[in-house]
This record gives sequence, structure tokens and C-alpha cells, in this order.
Amino acid sequence: PARPALCLLAEFADAASLLAANPDATTISIEEPADGTKSQRGRQQEPGREEDDELLGTDDSDKTELLAGQKKSAPFWTFEYYQTFFDVDTYQVLDRIKGSVFPVPGRNFVRLYIRSNPDLYGPFWICTTLVFAIAVSGNLSNFFIHLGKPTYHYVPEFRKVSIAATTIFAYAWLVPLALWGFLMWRNSKVMNIVSYSFLEIVCVYGYSLFVYIPTAILWIIPQKVVRWVLVMFSLCLSGSVLVMTFWPAVRDDNRRIALATVGAIILLHALLSVGCLAYFFDAPEVDFSAPIVPAHNGTTLIKAQ
Repeated sequence: PARPALCLLAEFADAASLLAANPDATTISIEEPADGTKSQRGRQQEPGREEDDELLGTDDSDKTELLAGQKKSAPFWTFEYYQTFFDVDTYQVLDRIKGSVFPVPGRNFVRLYIRSNPDLYGPFWICTTLVFAIAVSGNLSNFFIHLGKPTYHYVPEFRKVSIAATTIFAYAWLVPLALWGFLMWRNSKVMNIVSYSFLEIVCVYGYSLFVYIPTAILWIIPQKVVRWVLVMFSLCLSGSVLVMTFWPAVRDDNRRIALATVGAIILLHALLSVGCLAYFFDAPEVDFSAPIVPAHNGTTLIKAQ
């Protein structure tokens, strides 16, 4: 068109007059780079970097973590601060439960499900449900084992609820706290270690316990072989989630320290599952013999049941 051409001529004339007035002056033309060049620069990455970022969670996790930090900027003494920890919907919780029950080999649970919005809603209700599942199933298992014995009278063991609650919640909070402190300590010595927040670690441990809820219900079956097969199967599923999550966080550390850390994680997880099975379901047999009641005349009588 004629108008752009006239504009270019006017610009050229201005530049010529400027050079005539000041021969030392220079003119600079700034042009925007082509869209193809921008896209090519955006796509340039180091070989294998994308896979490492996907596994370690360092690709765009910093952005999501920053956004999460901005969202949770309320003071910790306010209700809004703790409300953000329960700001999840049903689809997110179900998706995280599915990810803990069906772990994908080589995929990081925090990177895939947690980092965008770690929550306490799922871990809290999973731990609470597991407490009652273990306590109720343990009582029913004890009832079915002694069912039919004339000297047995069923007495609900409510203390199992408090014992199960103390065990499960202590494991779901104290172990992540210790692991978080250890990772922070190692991160100060090895700069390229992947770091997780305390809330992310609690979230991983909480969701990893979901598989024990149906397992505890199936532990009612009075067959020790079936129970131990179930506990080993559940231990492999939930343990694999923990290993695939925390191995990238320690694998760049000293080899012995990394293996010892993962070994301690698996050992504590195994102690929890085996301990619950042994205490609540494989209790030693109790001989319910007829009680001896002293008579008023100095002799003893065996009370009929």
C-alpha cells in the first residue's frame, strides 16, 4: 500500500537529516524476532532433561509450589490458613487414592498428584477410617475365633481403638516429620537433592495407607496364610509408592546414606503393617476356663457357665 511506503520514506528522510546535522550519530532499527525463532528457543532443552524434570518434579514444580505458597499466605493463627489444607474436591482425592493403590513405575507421586495442591483432608480421613477398620476387624476376628466355645463371652475391646489411633496417627505424623528433617539436613550438604515440604511428605504417607483399609477388613478371615499374603501384597503396593517418591530425593547423596534412608523407610512401613496384624489379629489364644468361686463354708465351687 502507498501509506506504509510514505511512512518509510518519511522515516528515512528524518534519519538522513539527523545524520546531516550530526555525522557521528547512528541509527538503530529494532525488529521483533519471528515467531518461529521464539518457538525454537522455547523448545531447546538439554538431552534427557525433560525426563529428569518429570521424574524429579523440577520442571514446572517451582511455579506450582510458588503459586501454592502465594495461596497459603494467610497467618498461621487464622482459620483461613488451615482451611487451605482441606481445599480439595472429591475428584482430586479419588485420583490421589487411585495413584496410591495403582502406582506407576518410574513416576513420582508428589510430581503427579500432590505438588499442585497438597492437602490434609485425604490423609486425615484415611487414617481415621483405618483406625476403626483395624479396631473393629480385630474385635470381629477375635469373636469368630472363639465363637462356639461354651466358656467364651464376647466383651468389646474399646482399648483397641485408642491403641490403633495412637499407632496410626503417630506413624503418619512423626515419621514424615523425621524424614523431612533428615532431607532438610542432607539438602544443606548436597545442593542438588530434591526437597519436599513437610505437608507433601505427610500427604504421601497418608495416601499410602489407604490400601490397608480393605486389607484390614479382609484380615477378619481366620486363616493365617491368607492374612500374611494380604499384608505382603499391601506392603509391596504402599511401599513402592514411598520408594518411587523418596528415592529421587536421596539418590544423588552418598550411596550408603541413600540406601540406608530408603531401607529405613521400608522397614518402618513393614513394622507398622506386621505389628498391626500381630497385635490386633494374631493375638495368642486365651484359655477361657471356668472361674473358681469360693463358697461360704470354706470350700470352692466351680461356677457353671
